[in-house]
Amino acid sequence: MNLEPHYILRKPLLTEKSTASMEELNVYAFEVDRRASKDDIKEAVESAFGVKVLKVTTQVRKGGSRRFRYGKVAENSWKRAVVRVAEGDTIELF
Repeated sequence: MNLEPHYILRKPLLTEKSTASMEELNVYAFEVDRRASKDDIKEAVESAFGVKVLKVTTQVRKGGSRRFRYGKVAENSWKRAVVRVAEGDTIELF
């Protein structure tokens, strides 16, 4: 796919579990474009942050529904990528 890295990587996912994984295992989680493949994600992370990516795993998270005063609203599905970087490399997110 011919997308720029800032279009593939939408935002980092900062949860308690992902923050602990960053510190201990060199694993980072991102919300990514649903059309991006693992190779696209690997190239985007390597070019955006200047690190060596060892492994990429992805999940498509199903969007649920929310209930408001005016009825139910469907949320969109989204894709999460978990990226493992080489020992000694780090990504500065804050």
